[in-house]
Amino acid sequence: MERRRFLAASAATALSAQRILGANDRIGVGTIGTGGRGRLLTSEIKENPKAEMRAVCDVYKPNLELGREAAGGSVPMYEDYERLLENKDVDAVVVATPDHWHARMTIDAVEAGKDVYVEKPMCHEIDEGFDVIEAVRRTKRIVQVGTQRRSYDIFLEGKKVMESGAVGTVRLVNAWWYNHASSTRAATLDGDLNWEKWLGSAPKRPLDAMRFRNWYYFYDYSGGLMIGQAAHVVDCIHWYMDSGFPEAVTCAGGKIHLDGVEIPETTTMILEYPEDFVHTFTVGYKAMRYNQARDQLYQFNGDKARFDVSREWHALYPQDTAATDPKPTLERKQYGSWPRAAQQHIDNFLDCIVSRKEPNAPVEQGQTTNVALVMALESLKTGRRVRWNAAARKMES
Repeated sequence: MERRRFLAASAATALSAQRILGANDRIGVGTIGTGGRGRLLTSEIKENPKAEMRAVCDVYKPNLELGREAAGGSVPMYEDYERLLENKDVDAVVVATPDHWHARMTIDAVEAGKDVYVEKPMCHEIDEGFDVIEAVRRTKRIVQVGTQRRSYDIFLEGKKVMESGAVGTVRLVNAWWYNHASSTRAATLDGDLNWEKWLGSAPKRPLDAMRFRNWYYFYDYSGGLMIGQAAHVVDCIHWYMDSGFPEAVTCAGGKIHLDGVEIPETTTMILEYPEDFVHTFTVGYKAMRYNQARDQLYQFNGDKARFDVSREWHALYPQDTAATDPKPTLERKQYGSWPRAAQQHIDNFLDCIVSRKEPNAPVEQGQTTNVALVMALESLKTGRRVRWNAAARKMES
């Protein structure tokens, strides 16, 4: 009841006081969750001439103070994100918390009249993803999911190659992400933490610095590197293949080699689609350390060519119909630096706040990927192939 009263009051205040942004106005932004990713996004927004950082929020005081520094050193700080949403100088928020908070904070923000950039994955459960879509469409807010490949020039060019017909009909997509993870973060706290607030809707537990510092690897809050990286890869494959929800997902994992966590760092998932293709994705974080040009790859295996897409380049290998040369023809396009992707995605978000046009990564696409990821987690935990019941909008083993 208290939260509903807050939402009603803050929504009325925000909607009545919402500024109509003109061409020369700077967009006021607040960041909720100022850990490493939140601070990176804060820094990028601060450097964008279209925006101005006006607030930061975190339940862990060291992160909160570092977030303020990233924002420029003089913005208001909040422990409760609800108080940040009451700030009339904030037009939009970045949600960069652990995954289990993404849906609730996004819904509360749009109800309060704010536009939202929510980090991937958009949600942690299937039902809450549909709740996000309903809230966003009802309030008519702009929400960008943080799958930045959809704004990155390399991947935009790659999408054009797929649409050109040069690859042909694709029935199989292979993808992988290899890197190195040597250890978990130290299970220590360097300052005050509002543990109950951090847990939110997750199961109640005594204060546990290990879970707080390494939340990525616990089912209550995320899905490990498998989900963190598949959120990007699966989303890109959905985009390139113009696909919807998968029909079925199977996922298997290796042994856990990081002490004290629940989710293995090496996994493979197989996703089957009604559009008549299958794709596999493998994440391996006990491999050698790769640079960004070679740590991940998508291979779209068509009947005319194979199209390889990496973070820094893409290449088209047409079929050798004459069969005179065993080596395929290579047409390769090299690009620049990967950090540009986040900058371009943020810029698209800010442009859409002013234009009120749909952003490059809308919530419906975020939910399509979210469903696939939740199905993969269920398969990993149960050892079963998980099917999607489209009519009932739920998964079934």
